[in-house]
Amino acid sequence: MSSTAQRITIDPVTRLEGHGKIEIFLNESGQVDRAFFQIPELRGFEKFAEGRPAEDMPQITSRICGVCPTAHHMASTKALDAVYKVTPPPAALRIRELFYNVFMVEDHSLHIYFLGGPDFIVGPQAPAAERNILGVIGKVGVEVGVKVVGMRRKLRELLALTGGKAGHPVLGLPGGVAKRISKEDQAQFRAVANEAVDFAKFTLDVFDKLVLKRSDYVELILSDIFTHKTYYMGTVDESNRLNFYDGAVRVVKPDGSEYAKFPASQYLNYVAEHVEPWSYVKFSYLKPVGWKGFVDGADSGVYSVAPLARLNAADGFATPGAQAAYQQYVETLQGKPVHHTLAHHWARAIELLSAAERMKELADHKELTDPNVRTLPTEIPTEGVGIVEAPRGTLIHHYVTDENGLIRKANMIVATTNNAARIAMSVEKAAKGLVSRDHISDGVLNMVEMAFRAYDPCNGCATHSLPGSMPLLIHVREADGSTAGLLRRDLDGSITRK
Repeated sequence: MSSTAQRITIDPVTRLEGHGKIEIFLNESGQVDRAFFQIPELRGFEKFAEGRPAEDMPQITSRICGVCPTAHHMASTKALDAVYKVTPPPAALRIRELFYNVFMVEDHSLHIYFLGGPDFIVGPQAPAAERNILGVIGKVGVEVGVKVVGMRRKLRELLALTGGKAGHPVLGLPGGVAKRISKEDQAQFRAVANEAVDFAKFTLDVFDKLVLKRSDYVELILSDIFTHKTYYMGTVDESNRLNFYDGAVRVVKPDGSEYAKFPASQYLNYVAEHVEPWSYVKFSYLKPVGWKGFVDGADSGVYSVAPLARLNAADGFATPGAQAAYQQYVETLQGKPVHHTLAHHWARAIELLSAAERMKELADHKELTDPNVRTLPTEIPTEGVGIVEAPRGTLIHHYVTDENGLIRKANMIVATTNNAARIAMSVEKAAKGLVSRDHISDGVLNMVEMAFRAYDPCNGCATHSLPGSMPLLIHVREADGSTAGLLRRDLDGSITRK
C-alpha cells in the first residue's frame, strides 16, 4: 500500500485469484472523489484458441485458472456437445454433474476458510499477518484446520480419480466422458460425500456462531456501504431451483421479479460487454436495458452473478438441508432479493451444503456405474454454447468452428466479467464510505478490499479486454546498473523515448 496527499494505491490486492490493484483518489477536502478496481494484466485465451481443434478446448481452457480449471473444462465440454450436436448418455451426464459438485464443494471450502473467511473469522481490522488460514486456525482451533485441509484433500483425490488429475482434468469429451465409474469408485464417492455433507453443516454452524451471532458483523453486512440494487443472474432447473451444472439462465430485476429466462444458445440476446480504458476486464451488462454506467437500479443494465445472485435468481434449492438453510437466510435478511454484498459469504456456505447434498444423491444413483459413457459424434461441427455455474458465477463458452472442427471464433464470458461492473461499484462505494485523509489505516483499506473479495473474483480468467496497445515500459541500463534510456508505449499506442 502506498499513499500521497491525494492518492492511495493498494497494490497488489490480496486473497483473490489473479492480480489487481485499487486506486483511490481524494478531493481537496480529503474525501474520496473516485476509486477504481483495476486489473493490469492481459491474457488472450480467446484469440489464441483460433485455429485449434475444437476437441482440444476443454484442456486448453482449463489452463486459464489453476483454482477453477474444472469450471472451464466443463463449460467447454458442454459447448462441444452443442458444436457436434450430440447428447451424452445418462451415465455420462451423472458422472459430469457428480464431478462438478465435488469441485464446487472443494472450491467453496477454499474461499470460505482461506480467502474470504479470515475477514470475519479473524476480523476485518485484525493485523494483516493474522488475516489468513493460520489466523483462522488460531481462532477456531487446530482440529478444525485439520478437518478443513483433510476434507479438501479427499475431494481433490476424487477429482483426480475421475478427471485424471485434480488440477487440469481430462474427463470431458464431446458426447460424454473419458472414464466410467466402477463399483469401487462409487463406494469411495459415497464415503466422501457423507463426510462432505457433515463438513458443510459444520461450516454453516461455524458461520452462525462466529458471524451471525455478532451484532457488529451483522450491522456491517446490512450497511449501505456494502449494498447495491442490481439485476441478478443464475442457472435454474425447470422448477427455478438452483443448479450448478445445467438448466436455463434466469435473470431477476432489482425488485426480485423475473426479467428473463433463456437457454444457453440465446445468451447473446441478453448479454453484451462494455470496455473501459483503465482495465483489462470487460464489463458485462444486459443488452436490452443498455449500458448506463456504473450505477444501480432497474434502469441500469448492470447485473451480478455468484452465490448472492444465484440465491436471488432461484426460488430455492432441490436438496433439503440447503433449502432449510436458504429459508433461514431469506427470513434473517428480511426477504428477497438480498442486495447486501457481504451476504455472499453466507450464500456461499449454503451452496456448499447444496453441492455436498447433490454429490451424495449422485453418488448413490443406479445409473452412475453404467459402462455406456459416450455417444460418438457423427454430425459436422458448427457452433455451440456451454454454460455452467462456476463458483464465482455464470460462465459462458461459445465456439464457432469450420467444417473440420477448427475454432474460427471463441467467446468466453467468465463469472468475474459478469460481476465486473458491480465489483467496481462496490469498491468505490466502500472507499467513499470508509476512507478519508484522516482514515487510511491498514484495517480500513482491508475493509475496502472486502468489497471485491466477497465476489471471490478470478481476474486471471476475466482479463479479455484489449483497450488499445499493450502498455510497455522498457529500461535500458548500463553495466553499472544506471539508466541509459527509457522506452514507453501507452494505451493509445504512442511511444516516448527518454
